[in-house]
Amino acid sequence: MDIVLEVCDTFFFDHLYAKLFPLPPAVAGLVLQHQQQQLQQQLVEKTTTSTFDLLFNSNVSFIPQSPYEYTLIEAPATAYLTTIARTNLARQAVSLFFITWIFGILIYFTFASLSYLLIFDKRTFNHPKYLKNQMRLEIQQTMSSIPLMSLYTVPWFLAELHGYSLLYWNKDDYPSWHLVAQYPLFIAFTDFGIYLIHRGLHHPSLYKSFHKPHHKWIMPTPYASHAFHPIDGYLQSLPYHIFPFIFPLHKISYLILFTFINIWTVLIHDGEYMTNNPVVNGAACHTLHHLYFNYNYGQFTTLWDRIGGSYRRPENSLFDSQAKMDKKTWSKQVNEMERIVQTVEDDDDRQYAGDSDEKKTN
Repeated sequence: MDIVLEVCDTFFFDHLYAKLFPLPPAVAGLVLQHQQQQLQQQLVEKTTTSTFDLLFNSNVSFIPQSPYEYTLIEAPATAYLTTIARTNLARQAVSLFFITWIFGILIYFTFASLSYLLIFDKRTFNHPKYLKNQMRLEIQQTMSSIPLMSLYTVPWFLAELHGYSLLYWNKDDYPSWHLVAQYPLFIAFTDFGIYLIHRGLHHPSLYKSFHKPHHKWIMPTPYASHAFHPIDGYLQSLPYHIFPFIFPLHKISYLILFTFINIWTVLIHDGEYMTNNPVVNGAACHTLHHLYFNYNYGQFTTLWDRIGGSYRRPENSLFDSQAKMDKKTWSKQVNEMERIVQTVEDDDDRQYAGDSDEKKTN
């Protein structure tokens, strides 16, 4: 997160903190004079180096610049004109909180909306277990949870920022094969961790308090992808944060994987069953989890569900555009779902979109 924080500091937070917590004018003048002298010296000493070399050539070292030990972007003058320096722990925590919160919302709405517009089958609205005002409720749940999930996540980012993780920048620190191997290793590690945590959240002592809010959506839309109880969402994110404290991970790979995780979470809630691959835990597998609760806990693969005896293969009808929306298919799903929900939740307190219509006909 140091890369993201530096970019945000340079283009936003430096100016904000300088405005909110400015140095006394006399001190600010001395600081600016000192910085101008340093800049002139750097212009004399600086050699011509391409951006590509700076980013990817390990033989090129970054010019040490205060307030960071190594930087990718030259800090603006405002970085030095505040009493709350970039190195201030409280400032870092506050900045990381808002970065995580805002970027979480942006990623959520961007990819959930793209999925909704381009992929999601709108006939799902007619399913008997689609909730009244469901998309609005999904978004409300997400918007109320993301700030708290962001807050819980800040300590992990602070620990990374201060060098306690195995995140690295210099690609020559590890063998070249590691740049490729870290991706499947990350997927395998987090898939196992999420399986254990997710299955644990279905234990009766935890389910109703923490995981039930996400299972409110029997037929989810892409906007249900992040609609968790905040503790549920945080717990299921733990493997992602733990990984770089156990295994080396390149900082760029970290950002790529963080983005991929959020996109994948949307894709398994989009209701478009593109693959019936027995290894991949896709949208079809995850739809069965929302319908029948006690199956397909995995995030990326079906491996641990198979080992743990919780795998359920999606029916062939789900991959037929007409059959998956057929009333006979829906009736079969509803009958089984209602039997299971009595066991898992005792009583179904959801308000379905069709409830009012049924009351009118009665």
